[in-house]
Amino acid sequence: MASGRPGERTASARPGPARSGPVKDAPRPAKRAAIPASGRWLGAVLALAGLCLAAACGTSPGTTRDGQPTADGQPTADGQPTADGRAAGRAGTAAGATAGQPSGPPAVRLSRVQTADGSLVTVATFSGPVQYVLHDGSQDPRPPHPVLLHAGPAIATAERSRLLAAFNGGFLMRSRAGGYEQEGHVFRGLRHGLASLVIDRSGHARIGVWGAGVPVPGESVYSVRQNLWPLVMDGKRTPETDKWWRWGGTVGHVEYVARSALGQNAAGELIYAASMSTTPADLADALVRSGALVGMQLDINPEWVQLDTAAAPGTALTAAIPRQVRPATQYLTGWTRDFIAVLAPARTVGR
Repeated sequence: MASGRPGERTASARPGPARSGPVKDAPRPAKRAAIPASGRWLGAVLALAGLCLAAACGTSPGTTRDGQPTADGQPTADGQPTADGRAAGRAGTAAGATAGQPSGPPAVRLSRVQTADGSLVTVATFSGPVQYVLHDGSQDPRPPHPVLLHAGPAIATAERSRLLAAFNGGFLMRSRAGGYEQEGHVFRGLRHGLASLVIDRSGHARIGVWGAGVPVPGESVYSVRQNLWPLVMDGKRTPETDKWWRWGGTVGHVEYVARSALGQNAAGELIYAASMSTTPADLADALVRSGALVGMQLDINPEWVQLDTAAAPGTALTAAIPRQVRPATQYLTGWTRDFIAVLAPARTVGR
């Protein structure tokens, strides 16, 4: 097994032409080390998630949030379609269901964080009253009834004038690293104990552990993207971040590869972090140094890690991660994997 030492980062992160076939993202089985008393809650979460992985408890497309099948992939009882075909979220929104709403004009703040081992992590903080849209990919998740969804493999014309940024989603569905719900339709059962990006019907988003804080009763859940266990909790990186092999299969099975993550700060702002050569621990440290209280890993390996940003809503996109493989227009022309679009509210465009 390759050592993945810091001095080998560049070679391991860019192994040559990107692979044309899918990359296996399933975590490598490993003997669990003892977790300190301060991390026992995480141990319980990971034990539950591990049981799900071992039992292959990912479900087929068209399931409820609890993993129970529905007929023909139809939406769940709390996501019944409306007359226009959209799935309605749960009735009402509980007070405080979404962490403090960011204020100020919608914008993307870019910065760089250099970690102790030399990894350079790009950090994007999405500020102001931005809205988030989870998009399906043309190949994955590949719902059996794509006509049910409005946000497909490419940024729609109606979104383009409001687009501030777009970034990659999580692992392939076949990796069984978590569930997937889009626009009220559950295509892979959501699982307790896993880190989850939760987007409500208004487009507001937050991050939490499913079944341990999210969702709250009455929350208007519209889309959910799960991916493994938390990277950051309570403003600290979790003990599991030291075990890089537990965070997905990498090209060349080395430690230092392209990785991405998403966190949230006390103001409710989402923070995206990525590098073409880094470790889970480095990503967690970059999120914490940028103010994240909670964080989750997103996709890994060079072909899939991507962040594109605009200077103002609707203006030209720029590839924001140094040595990013995919072009800045990829999400405009269409992509094979799920991704998240960051939009300015319609009322702020053209002011």
